Amino acid sequence: MNASEFSSLLQESESINTAQTSALKNVLTDFPYFQSARALYLKGLKNQDSYNYNTELKITAAYTTDRSILFDYITSTAFNQNLISKTQQKLQAQQKLNNENTSHDLDHITSDFNNVLDPNLFEEKSETSAEENLELGKPLEFNTQEKHSFQEWLKLTSISTINREEEKEGKSTTESTKTLSNIELIDKFISEKPKIIPAKKSVNLKSLTQEKTFNSEELMTETLAKVYLEQKNYKKAIQAYRILSLKYPEKNSFFADRISDIEKIEITNTK
Repeated sequence: MNASEFSSLLQESESINTAQTSALKNVLTDFPYFQSARALYLKGLKNQDSYNYNTELKITAAYTTDRSILFDYITSTAFNQNLISKTQQKLQAQQKLNNENTSHDLDHITSDFNNVLDPNLFEEKSETSAEENLELGKPLEFNTQEKHSFQEWLKLTSISTINREEEKEGKSTTESTKTLSNIELIDKFISEKPKIIPAKKSVNLKSLTQEKTFNSEELMTETLAKVYLEQKNYKKAIQAYRILSLKYPEKNSFFADRISDIEKIEITNTK
């Protein structure tokens, strides 16, 4: 990929295709700190609904100094433009189908009545797997209100922020210096024999537990449940869907199916 092609992608990132995404991956192999290339590569994976997107999101976070900027980017309208476009097209197609069905309902009443006795209507449908139902590996969808879910996703990763500056001193030297410093502090404390003088005036202590309390159910979202699921933290995922079931009783059946699918996967992985 040359400079002109890269500049073109910066201006029209919504049109990144599979070949361009592969080319961006090669660029990152040679220039891992190329931030704009990482952003475009992440966008390309999102456009393709790639199963590599979730992992790449962690890696991009490791190379990003300010992760709030990364969060703003992946929740922006420009980043999710393809998803929004697909959703609009789906709604338009559904509306068109509904209109067509409404206009032809009367014509099909008789034929539907005659087809009730057709034995093919009662054939058993093929069941989808638990993995397919849970859409494992599908790119996680964060919105602007889900900073907690995003932080949970990054907190569970073993990848830490990368520092470009290499340490000049080895680990053993650092540890020995730290140990020596601690010994000096202890010697100084013993020689000076400091005394702790109690305060004359009483100080009113506030209970921080009361001021900083929050309801965990308020932070629970379907995205956070999927985060736990992608991290294979099945117990937390099940608990998350149980909370969501209480939070949104109208979707109780849907969440119950998700819990059932997770339990199936959990049993399979523990064998």
